[in-house]
Amino acid sequence: MPAYKRILLKLSGEALMGDDAYGINRATIVRMVREVQEVTTLGVEVAVVIGGGNIFRGVAGGSVGMDRATADYMGMLATVMNALALADTMRLEGMVARVMSAISIEQVVEPYVRPKALQYLEEGKIVIFAAGTGNPFFTTDTAAALRGAEIGAEVVLKATKVDGVYTADPKKDPLATRYTSVSFDEAISKNLQVLDATAFALCRDQKLPIKVFSIFKPGALKRVVMGEDEGTLVHV
Repeated sequence: MPAYKRILLKLSGEALMGDDAYGINRATIVRMVREVQEVTTLGVEVAVVIGGGNIFRGVAGGSVGMDRATADYMGMLATVMNALALADTMRLEGMVARVMSAISIEQVVEPYVRPKALQYLEEGKIVIFAAGTGNPFFTTDTAAALRGAEIGAEVVLKATKVDGVYTADPKKDPLATRYTSVSFDEAISKNLQVLDATAFALCRDQKLPIKVFSIFKPGALKRVVMGEDEGTLVHV
C-alpha cells in the first residue's frame, strides 16, 4: 500500500544528462521514466517539476555578464525543452503525460491552469510543470514547493545524486551518516542544504514534507512511495 496518494517529484535538469557533459542522455531519461511508471501502476498520482541545468548550464559561458532576469528566462525555456522530452519518452513507454508551462507558449505546450492540472492528476495522467514559477529570481526548487502546495501533494520528492541528507559530504567524509528524518528547524540550525531558502521556507510554512533521495538508485522512487527507509524525510 503506497504511503502517498499524490506526489510532486522534483527532477534536476542535470539528472537527465547521465554521464554526458550536457543535453539529454537517452538511456538515462528512459530509466527515470520507467521508475515513474512503476509508481503510477500503484495508483499514485504524479506531478513533476523539471529543471533546465543540463541545457542552459551546458552553454553557461554565454550567460557570463548577462542580465540575471534574461538568464533566468533562458533557463525557463530550457525546462520547457526538458519537459517535452520527458513527456515524449513517457508517451513511448505507454504513459499519458501533459506538459503545463508557467510562461505562455501555446503553440508548443498548454499554459499552467490549476483546475486543469488537478483534473489531469485525478484522471491518472502525469503532469509535468515547465518554466519554473514563470518568474526570474526563483529556482525550480521554489517551483516544486509552490506547485506541490497548489496541487495538494502530500510530499515533495527531491531527486538528487545523493541518497539523502548527510551529516557531512559523504564523498569527502567517510564517517558521514545519513539522516533518516530531520525536522525543518533542525535542518535550519544544522545548515543542511535540502532545498534553496525560499523553497524550504514555503514547504515549512505549508507543512509540506520533503523527501530527499537518489534518482540514480534503482527502485528508490518506489521504496520512497511505499514508505520504506529510503532517503531523508524533512518534516514539521
